Amino acid sequence: MDLQRFRDPEAARALAEAIAARSARPVRLMEFCGGHTHAILRFGIPDLLPPTVELLSGPGCPVCVTSPADLGRALALASLPGMILTTFGDMMRVPADRGRSLARAKAEGADVRIVYSPLDALEVARQNPGRPVVFLGVGFETTAPMVASAILAAEAEGIPNFYVLSTHKLTPPATRAILDAGEVSLSGIIGPGHVTTVIGLRAWEFLPEEYGVPCA
Repeated sequence: MDLQRFRDPEAARALAEAIAARSARPVRLMEFCGGHTHAILRFGIPDLLPPTVELLSGPGCPVCVTSPADLGRALALASLPGMILTTFGDMMRVPADRGRSLARAKAEGADVRIVYSPLDALEVARQNPGRPVVFLGVGFETTAPMVASAILAAEAEGIPNFYVLSTHKLTPPATRAILDAGEVSLSGIIGPGHVTTVIGLRAWEFLPEEYGVPCA
């Protein structure tokens, strides 16, 4: 696929003008995915849209939705004798209560290691058969299958010292919670396409059926 056609300035300008011409009333859209938020800001999309179109960022960052309580559990595990806690690098400096973090725990002597995938954490368990190895699993439906594959591999290979602390979140309930809170009125939701590839379109049917909010 030729991705350059999606960066055609003339096409973008024409679309922006068409949106402005048809936008007669205020519209508030929320993008769920953190990748959407990054792209929207990177390419200056808000500056192209008319004042009637407002974009809001949803809870699409796995790091942002990891609660202090979840991090507290990870920190408690990291403090156990002989424990190796593995996690993604972007979790290291996320603050828990009282300013604690995995980076601080590591500096204080805990064996906290950065990995790039759950399978890397499984390799750490292979190399340290006498020590428990915990992988801190974060993210939404898209990261859960990778963690599941590591668990299945550990079972198949008979690796008894590999564990997962799962803090995975489901996107439809998170979206429902935002709407039920009633703090913001939405005209539509830009759904997470990569998540929908995993869970299917039916998972989002409740938005128009129960809330009258379209989702694309």
